[in-house]
Amino acid sequence: MKIRSLIAEDEPLARRKLRRLLDEFEEVEVIGECGDGLDAVRAIDQLEPQIVFLDIQLPGLTGLQVLERIAHRPHVIFTTAYDRYAVTAFEIHATDYLVKPFGKERLAVAIERARDALRSGLRPGTYDRVPETLVSDVPLTRLFVRTRNKVIPVAATSIEHLEGEGDYVRLHAHGDEHLIHVRLKDLEARLDPRHFLRVHKSHIINLDFLDALTPHEGSRYLITLRSGREVLASRSRSKELRKQIV
Repeated sequence: MKIRSLIAEDEPLARRKLRRLLDEFEEVEVIGECGDGLDAVRAIDQLEPQIVFLDIQLPGLTGLQVLERIAHRPHVIFTTAYDRYAVTAFEIHATDYLVKPFGKERLAVAIERARDALRSGLRPGTYDRVPETLVSDVPLTRLFVRTRNKVIPVAATSIEHLEGEGDYVRLHAHGDEHLIHVRLKDLEARLDPRHFLRVHKSHIINLDFLDALTPHEGSRYLITLRSGREVLASRSRSKELRKQIV
């Protein structure tokens, strides 16, 4: 059974390129194309695609406004030239977030994620949370993570440690680990700086879980967290830590 898909993209060249790429995937059936936000709302509700490849910068309505207005709930793969909405995409459980230009290999990863979500019966995103997630000056109070065929909330106050792994972050909370599809620097911008501190290019810690600081090589700190996990701070971030404990 093919995956019913719809493309919402205002640039004709980008729309044709994406259509050509999708034509190479036998399991994908493109049932419609739209060039603006209003048409996207109508097409999504009328055609009821399983997946929408949605550009965020659409005329008429932005891609995010489209999600606020639709009645049908498809899985969404964002396609955009910008990466500043990555945390928003993560928070509303978008299936994937493709930054242009992207090729067949990266698209294949997104399609595989969508296929897995459909097979497992995972419900599409919570698009009613779009306005909340767009308030970028308000720290996140919770993050949503996928576990098997469910999405569960994790309170920010329960997060001990965040570890960057390329385009992913490994979240440590309650003794569990969750791999989430968002970059560490994007997530850092939405965390409360009163509690979270980036101590290394790949590590953010929750200061409330700090157990001990041990001098290391003179100018660095070895951080021990409440769970016993250790993180070695960089020299520059060790200076920030000193300010926190003075």
